[in-house]
Amino acid sequence: MITAITFLFCLFLARFFYIQVIWEDDLNARALDQWTREIPVSAGRGNIYDVNGELLAGNLPAYTVYARANAVTDAEGTASLLSDALALSYETLYEKLTDGSRSEIVLLRRTEKSVAERIEGADLDGVYYARDDVRFYPHGALACQVLGFTSFDGSGSTGIEQYYDKYLAGERGEILFETDLVGVGLEGATAAYIPATDGLSVRLTIDYRIQALAEEVMRAVLETSSAKAVRAVVLDPSDFSVLAMVNLPSYDLNDIPRNDLSALNALSRNAVVSDIYEPGSTFKIITAAANIEEYLRGNAAAYALNAIFSSSRTRVVDGTTIRCWSDHANGKHSNQTLAEALNNSCNPCFVDLALALGKQTFYDYLAAFRFGRATGIDFSGEAIGMLLPESTLRDCDFARIGFGQTIAVTPLQLACASAAAVNGGYYYAPRLVDAIVTEDGALLERTEPVLLGRTVSEEASAMLSSMLEGVVRDGSGKKAYIEGYRVAGKTGTAQKYENGHIAQGKYVSSFVGYFPADDPRYLALIIVDEPQGAYYGSTVAAPCAGQIFEGIIDLFRLPPSEE
Repeated sequence: MITAITFLFCLFLARFFYIQVIWEDDLNARALDQWTREIPVSAGRGNIYDVNGELLAGNLPAYTVYARANAVTDAEGTASLLSDALALSYETLYEKLTDGSRSEIVLLRRTEKSVAERIEGADLDGVYYARDDVRFYPHGALACQVLGFTSFDGSGSTGIEQYYDKYLAGERGEILFETDLVGVGLEGATAAYIPATDGLSVRLTIDYRIQALAEEVMRAVLETSSAKAVRAVVLDPSDFSVLAMVNLPSYDLNDIPRNDLSALNALSRNAVVSDIYEPGSTFKIITAAANIEEYLRGNAAAYALNAIFSSSRTRVVDGTTIRCWSDHANGKHSNQTLAEALNNSCNPCFVDLALALGKQTFYDYLAAFRFGRATGIDFSGEAIGMLLPESTLRDCDFARIGFGQTIAVTPLQLACASAAAVNGGYYYAPRLVDAIVTEDGALLERTEPVLLGRTVSEEASAMLSSMLEGVVRDGSGKKAYIEGYRVAGKTGTAQKYENGHIAQGKYVSSFVGYFPADDPRYLALIIVDEPQGAYYGSTVAAPCAGQIFEGIIDLFRLPPSEE
């Protein structure tokens, strides 16, 4: 009996402690909510700027009108006046103003200041307003998939708006009025003001001038080639800061198609980060880099830089015949060195390279170049690509990886891997945000470059870059050539697959290029999805990179190379 009493006493004591100590704050908040009426004070959402301070996302003043039905003394008169002021039906307003089941009702979101002032002048019981800014994007569709947009409540839904919402959002404030149990304000009661804390601003690595230039070039090729879509990414190979990221078609961030979710999902998707594709011959940059590094390390399996590849158009692996895109007629692609194989984009040569290196060695390089995993960019929804497990890989499939088939990557993965192959072998985490700043521009937090690993040696990187410069000067990348400037790169043309089979007449044309070849500062990956008519990367994609590079040269008045 004593034990039972003791147990009950301890139980009551524990419950008392829980209510008085642990539950105290929550109970106080509930009591305060019952005896007060809150007018929300919206926090100003932080701005988004480009790297130079150009405003890309800001706010326009707007006001939301609220009502508390229990505090409305003249529902008919209030509904009549508000119907005229808010351009809403009398019946709808009257129904809301007499609905005592809800403590607070939104009558109209984000209206103009003049409307709010008219309501304030009418001094209507139970009706009030609060500032509720509207997000505004001065450049409309510019970088729309990167910037993203906000939801109706002002929180970030996609893009930078979503990823950095904890900085941009701020904290809402309140004005508290004492009320009775039904929500009617007490006469003579004083108001308590809890100020809002405005959000911080975000400064991107993107330069809106390069972004606008890249979008103009890509929009032109989208129209002239009647392509399904086009994509581009421009980054600085020295630290992987993203200077431009293009996805077209696009949409105006000030006119978001919220009523068509299918269209909105398609148009707002950042395919550069989230979609995968077979890269085709642009991937030969990676295969060549691996071979050069292994050659320098003394691996006897690697091809010497002056080695001559077989001129046969085909290679037979596991009973499967792999062909070159060229017919090799009239001595084409005969007696090629590695540099010439890159110039001619000869598939069989890269089959030889991959098979010579072997699966384990080549897969070690694929891991170093971060294929099959995220790049680490500060953006949601990044895909990791598709890389078949080494243990299940057939030799014929492995052979195709050497020239960019049987592997799927995101455009960002390929751009970063290419940069890490030619910048001395350094792989950084790509980044879209440079810094977090206050509204007056004071620096709070800087996003520093993060080195994730090494891919190849500086010597191998320099040798590869010299070969890729030859591709633009003498090979398939000639349409990206700029007189007086050392441009390097690689073209790519890949057939598309649908339901496991080649889709006839559907190609992805691409080009990855950079300059200056001896000290890369600007790298661009161009992708044209399903161009009509001409479809080779050399004729469709390479000219786009050349135009973007020429625009950058003009923009920053970059002098020609000394050599």
